[in-house]
Amino acid sequence: MAAINECDFEIIEYPPYSPDLAPSDYYLFLKLKKELGGRHFETNDDVIYTVNQFLDDQDADFYEAGICMLQDRWTKCLYLGGDYVAK
Repeated sequence: MAAINECDFEIIEYPPYSPDLAPSDYYLFLKLKKELGGRHFETNDDVIYTVNQFLDDQDADFYEAGICMLQDRWTKCLYLGGDYVAK
């Protein structure tokens, strides 16, 4: 708490767990699903390789966009009392 106060961070209420607030759920997995949709893989290793390749191919802007969307979703979720956040 001392470090938080020293840095002048504001402590904010965090709603209960919501998939709306997990960037992997609303951003990353959506993009990955589009990439993998309709494809068939021979082995689990093929899936792992393809997912790793997809993640490696994304630039910093891709990941930054998902994190930046979090603030808006967090505000909506808090406003709705933790309920589901639609687009």
